[in-house]
Amino acid sequence: MRRTIELAVFAITILMVSMIADAACGQSAPQASSERPNIIWLMAEDMAPDLECYGTAGVHTPNLNKMASEGALFTKTYCANPICSPNRSSMMVGVHQTVINAHHHRSNRDIPLAAPFKPITSWLRDTGYTCILGNSLVMNSGRKIDCNFKHTAVGPYDGVTKFGLFDKQTDFSPADQPFFNQIQLVVTHRGDWWNDVRAKSKHPVSLNDIELPPYFADTPEIRYDWAAYLDQVEYMDNEVGLLMQNLKEQGLDQNTVVVFIADNGRCNLRGKGYLHDTGIHVPMIVWAPGYVKPGTVVDDLVCTTDISATILKLAGATIPDYITAKPFLGVDQPQYRSYVRSARDIWDEIDECSRSITTKQFSYIKNHMPEVPWATDQAYLELNRPALHVMRRLKKQDKLTEAEMTFFREQKPAEELYDLEKDPDQLENLANNPEYASVLDEMRAKETDWLSSNPDLGLDDLGNRHPEQGLAAETARAGVKANEPELWERLEKGELLPTSQWMKKYRPKKKPATVAPAPVSNDRVKKKG
Repeated sequence: MRRTIELAVFAITILMVSMIADAACGQSAPQASSERPNIIWLMAEDMAPDLECYGTAGVHTPNLNKMASEGALFTKTYCANPICSPNRSSMMVGVHQTVINAHHHRSNRDIPLAAPFKPITSWLRDTGYTCILGNSLVMNSGRKIDCNFKHTAVGPYDGVTKFGLFDKQTDFSPADQPFFNQIQLVVTHRGDWWNDVRAKSKHPVSLNDIELPPYFADTPEIRYDWAAYLDQVEYMDNEVGLLMQNLKEQGLDQNTVVVFIADNGRCNLRGKGYLHDTGIHVPMIVWAPGYVKPGTVVDDLVCTTDISATILKLAGATIPDYITAKPFLGVDQPQYRSYVRSARDIWDEIDECSRSITTKQFSYIKNHMPEVPWATDQAYLELNRPALHVMRRLKKQDKLTEAEMTFFREQKPAEELYDLEKDPDQLENLANNPEYASVLDEMRAKETDWLSSNPDLGLDDLGNRHPEQGLAAETARAGVKANEPELWERLEKGELLPTSQWMKKYRPKKKPATVAPAPVSNDRVKKKG
């Protein structure tokens, strides 16, 4: 039976229009229109490829399935960063966040982008596109931006000092053509609405139908949290259907390219914030009449930054020399990657520095701060991940299996190497296995190759980071424990609770992280990886 989430009344507007489109494949595609297409970029939040069309158990996503059957489904899309604001920054500019000084989460928001970098909306405006943020049919009107450089959402943009990223916040219409519309799909982000969405679902995801990864303890609390997450995915899928219907009703469906992508992986253990696959591997589905052969499946490597070069190419806009993104649509030969380089730096209270190289078969992670455990305290994670509390309790009782203990090691290894074909859950670290010594050397060489042509300001500022960005989540956790004992007891039992008010009340107050901008010469920014 197909599921349908009942789109009921919320304090926030909760109907989401979602779309998917853009695809480049090495196969013959229908003839594209000579007119410049409208472009819709749908950004789901905190979601791994947990869709029915990717084979995820227990979830039903008929609208996204339809998009994939009419467009292209990308199986190997990886983020430049596993956290929202750094990765969104890289996607909006087309350059990795470690190059543009946007690598720490929610930092440098009082500093404009250093020359020559500009957000892609600047280049689209120069080409005559109307740049629109959000849509009234989606939760919170889909207007989140979350970029780590000085900007305002809407207003003039002169490419130097004024950073209005979009022309207006409104719904798209035929009068706006050609338009670029970025819409945020927030429902899959951890939020106080999760229980409400599940409660109002006509067919909530069954706890018996889901499949937990082997590094999760199999308990009713963890199964409930996982099912509630998939309920949000199904809710979003219904919103995708609404957008498609709205696009067709306005007669815009034949000359609009829609890209559906997530900003980073799912918010759970080893997901968002971590360089394992569930943190950086995201879904991307492209719906583009005239540009892509329906039913295409692309197994080549794509970086999420590549969406920017693709959008500029489709629009006929200038693709500046500094852009390291590679267009995968609108070109005769899509420029897929031999590897994707990703980076993780400061995330709220967690000071961290890790780098990764992902190929089709292998994942290599270099942990520059192995002394910082994966399970390091953080207010946001403490209050929003039931599995963390449940598995901490089981750990104290010595009831976790070896696989389930993976996230709770006291220290990270300096290097990690995984065979994604044989070990998709990344449980067997091959870095010290002599049989894989040559593979390890190859992956190290790829990291060296990347650094030879691209600055990494996150490596440059190691040892010179702000103390208030250190491991200080205990303040927020202690505040809840001391003042809200009943709440904390429920959290420790693994209950999924609306916690945003408590985060705001007890989270440590700190100024946004700021790192002095470093000028970047174009000769160091090459198109690698």
